[in-house]
Amino acid sequence: MGSNRIRRVSAVALAAATALAAAACGSSGSGSGSGDAGGVVTISVNGLPPATQTVDRKNFEDDVKAFEASHPNIRIDAHEGLMDPKTFAAKLAGGQLEDVYYVYFTDPAGLIQRHQAADITPYLKDVPALADVKPELQRVFTGKDGKVYGLPTGNYSMGLVYNRELFTRAGLDPDKPPTTWDEVRTAAQRITALGDGTTGYADFSKNNQGGWHLTAWIYSLGGDVATQDGTGRWKAAVDSDASRKALQYLHDMRWTDNSMGSRQLLEIPDVQKAMGAGKLGMYLAGPDNIPTIVKQFERKYDEYGLAAMPGTATLGGGDGFMFNPKDTPAKIKAGLAWVQWKYLNPDRQEETDKKSAGSDIPIGLPQPDLFDGKSGEAVKAVHAKYANVPQQNYRPFVDRSAEVKVKVEPPNAQQIYTVLDGVMQAVLTKQDANVDDLLKDAQKKVDSILATAQ
Repeated sequence: MGSNRIRRVSAVALAAATALAAAACGSSGSGSGSGDAGGVVTISVNGLPPATQTVDRKNFEDDVKAFEASHPNIRIDAHEGLMDPKTFAAKLAGGQLEDVYYVYFTDPAGLIQRHQAADITPYLKDVPALADVKPELQRVFTGKDGKVYGLPTGNYSMGLVYNRELFTRAGLDPDKPPTTWDEVRTAAQRITALGDGTTGYADFSKNNQGGWHLTAWIYSLGGDVATQDGTGRWKAAVDSDASRKALQYLHDMRWTDNSMGSRQLLEIPDVQKAMGAGKLGMYLAGPDNIPTIVKQFERKYDEYGLAAMPGTATLGGGDGFMFNPKDTPAKIKAGLAWVQWKYLNPDRQEETDKKSAGSDIPIGLPQPDLFDGKSGEAVKAVHAKYANVPQQNYRPFVDRSAEVKVKVEPPNAQQIYTVLDGVMQAVLTKQDANVDDLLKDAQKKVDSILATAQ
């Protein structure tokens, strides 16, 4: 969910040369055939940036050429587009699903349960970097049977993006941002008191984004939106003390402190616009919101800081790649070689950062952060060497990361977020909203949604 993910649509061939190579090798663009000819394996993959993203697309195309040069027995047939749950089943049934396909962290559990992904466990010995991938990320792609069905290639967790200049003007230390919701509330009051239409804190409440953020609030205060019992069945956990605390904070900032402004029913573009105009103090977001604001509103990276989520936990997510259940062993091996080489390759980090250093691609943001151990240390050292963003502004996020547990989204997240949108909207638009009634109603609706996730 949310601003941290770029959704791309449609499928096109990578380039004429790649397409001709694929045709010569007999690729069908799906997992239905071996794609082998003369010892060459052709695999279709998605994730190719659209032509409008000129730098990213050229980098991708260059990577394909370099990979094929170093892997002469593998050809890449790259398609635009990422995961679209609405068309996924039809593409799989019709033989149009790529051999290696992109997913969000919310997808793997259901895909594994429905047998819509290949078991790649026997081939993981060929992915040495996997030993340093953060275990909590790899668990997303692990089934209840203990088998592995995919690899993570990106991750994010929500924190607090804030305007350092407004913090300074309000007498707050921009190097010591809030670590609790009480401190957030106090800071929001002081920033709002600056006047000139400045708002201390803003939050989303429509188009499923309100439910997404409310889930993060609940996590931060020790609660859950859904839990599993001993049999693995999911049950709603919305009606809780943590949810009440979250909604009470939102109510008080909105109605008692007036530090959230009078305009509500906001979504991502509204809040980013306010931050880009220098009129907003804080909002919940992942690190990648900062370059979006800088580029879209012609701001400077020095203006923004990033703090860890207040409280003890945060909502996180990410992406990765899974494999068509019709893939042959040769295709799985080729796909693993591609994913590892392009996305899970600490040895290529310097080449990647050096190539991006002269562009507007940010280097040195604290996420994605895929690796522990020696791989993690190596990647961070390279980022520090080529950083073109002020990494010191993100220390509050990095320094508290070990204290803030990252929890993934609940099953059927988008349907649940629709329900929780209504809760957020009521609290932020009705001063006398009955929180108990809202949560009891949401509990019943979420239970009904989760009944379909069993």
